[in-house]
Amino acid sequence: MWGICTRTMVKVRTSNPCGFVKPCHLVKPVSTTRITGRYLSHQKGLPSLPVPPLKQTCERYLAALEPIVDVEELKHTKELVRDFQTAGGVGERLQRSLEKRAQHTENWLSEWWVQVAYLQYRMPVVVHSNPGLILPRMNFRDKHGQLRFAAKLIAAVLDFKTMTDNEALPVEYLGGRPLCMNQYYEVLSSCRVPGQKSDSVVNHAKSSRPPSYIAVVHNFEFFKLDVYNRDGSALTVDQLYAQLERICSSSVQRNTEPVGILTSQNRDSWARAYANLTRDQTNKESVQVIQRSVFLLCLDGAAPRGAAEMYRSIAAIQMLHGGGCQWNSGNRWFDKTLQFIVGEDGTCGANYEHAPAEGPPIVTLLDHVVEYMRKPDMAPSPTVPLSMPQKLQFKITPEIKKDIEEAKNKMDTLAQDLDMRVVIFDHFGKNIPKAHNMSPDAFIQMTLQLAFYRIHHFCCSTYESASLRMFRLGRTDTIRSASSASAAFVKAFDDPCKQNTEKVDLMLKAVNAHRSYTNMAVSGQAVDRHLLGLKMVAAEEKLSLPEVFTDSSYAKAMHYQLSTSQVPSKTDCVMCFGPVVSNGYGVCYNPMDDHINFAVSSFNTCGETDAGRLAQAIEKTLLDMKTLLEQSPRSKL
Repeated sequence: MWGICTRTMVKVRTSNPCGFVKPCHLVKPVSTTRITGRYLSHQKGLPSLPVPPLKQTCERYLAALEPIVDVEELKHTKELVRDFQTAGGVGERLQRSLEKRAQHTENWLSEWWVQVAYLQYRMPVVVHSNPGLILPRMNFRDKHGQLRFAAKLIAAVLDFKTMTDNEALPVEYLGGRPLCMNQYYEVLSSCRVPGQKSDSVVNHAKSSRPPSYIAVVHNFEFFKLDVYNRDGSALTVDQLYAQLERICSSSVQRNTEPVGILTSQNRDSWARAYANLTRDQTNKESVQVIQRSVFLLCLDGAAPRGAAEMYRSIAAIQMLHGGGCQWNSGNRWFDKTLQFIVGEDGTCGANYEHAPAEGPPIVTLLDHVVEYMRKPDMAPSPTVPLSMPQKLQFKITPEIKKDIEEAKNKMDTLAQDLDMRVVIFDHFGKNIPKAHNMSPDAFIQMTLQLAFYRIHHFCCSTYESASLRMFRLGRTDTIRSASSASAAFVKAFDDPCKQNTEKVDLMLKAVNAHRSYTNMAVSGQAVDRHLLGLKMVAAEEKLSLPEVFTDSSYAKAMHYQLSTSQVPSKTDCVMCFGPVVSNGYGVCYNPMDDHINFAVSSFNTCGETDAGRLAQAIEKTLLDMKTLLEQSPRSKL
């Protein structure tokens, strides 16, 4: 999700930390439609998220279990579900309460979802929640090139900010229907704040005095950089470059404690350290400057060198967690909603905190940045002198030093555990499934199902994000890519007794089943968020948790060994995130016209999984599926 991930029970996480979402390939920006002065009316014109019928959800839940649980488990679960939805039973009571909630809220799910999926989630946001985004390597290899690129990047983001400030972003559409644009207004000037048991998110963009500065971190030292002149105009690229030079001159060596590493901790540990850190007024003010900033710019040193074919994988690691304390993990503030990362060796991208938004706003912003950077610098620089960027001061007590050392050790352990492989599959792209009248996303999802089955010889619970932005304040639901149709397809594909025509028929059925579930999910008729809502109602009404939620089948359904997300973009980039279970994979992909970018992750401490092996299996499976289509007469119909 990422993005980003679904973690289960009342601890649900969106399977992508990317939270990625969608099928974004269906979302089409309409550049001529603007919402200036009409943002609120646009939002109010969107429908509310529906509550699906209880019987429908129960039937679809049982169907989703068929490929991932055994016969006896399914038989037992069917009995539980039958009792759950009996007239006058607990399911019906919970359904009525949920329908009542839907009548009295803008979106019955959104507040619950942010709390349960993100703010109450206690694992570190690093790897487990925050996605990274890797841009193609830039053509600079020195400090001058790094700062010049970073200066123009700042100008590009400020240009995007002007559109959000003026509520002038193009409205996006899905199947001719307008989408909720709220998430686009949540990513700038916002930050997550740690708390015991539950975190919070602050957004200063809508305050009476919104921030007019960014935060910059270089060699672990943080700075406040004003990015507007006194007349309200944004600094030019030349002015920004000069200011970044001053920052780097003031932080030549890493001779300071990496305070930012504290944000990589388990959330309860970070909350305790946060209380220690902000007890001092100077520290508190410095932290608040970071939290209020429009965004954080991380000026990194070079990433570790590796073989040329591993460059993108190494870059992904830098975007996701910084490579450990010996590299750039201390050069971050992982709670910041938006961190742009620019390395001295041309490595660049972003890391974002998932609570305020899914992937589309971030990708749209990155696309805007890349497009903006192609333009020549036009604005002349004013001759007025600029004040020195403010270095943020931190007073490090022995207790804080101990917290930092603990965070460094745990960050290094996590960095060593994560295996990340980025693959550019260049044999074909979305052009091939389109040529065979198949949804590219569904085709790739069936590739993932087959690749996983070839390695592990069973079908697993699979998460793909679906956007609920057709509805006011909509976030995501789950596309369950493992279906009875996909199970039949993967089991038949390598069976020499099966004819190619039969295999193609099964492939088409699997692709169409996925497409059908996708349409159902984006229409608010999938099962996962509805079941979560029923569960949350039971908790709020202090009822015993119904057995359908304590059943082993439910645990298997929520154990996403494949956590996947399609994150398409105009830019030739790829997003990445960590697995959402210890024995799982995170798979994010960006299908371009003639190639597909994949990022695959797993944990080294799990003997069952291997990101490199799955990445190779995905490449081979894509080629095998294409060959099957080309060799079968049916594919020409």
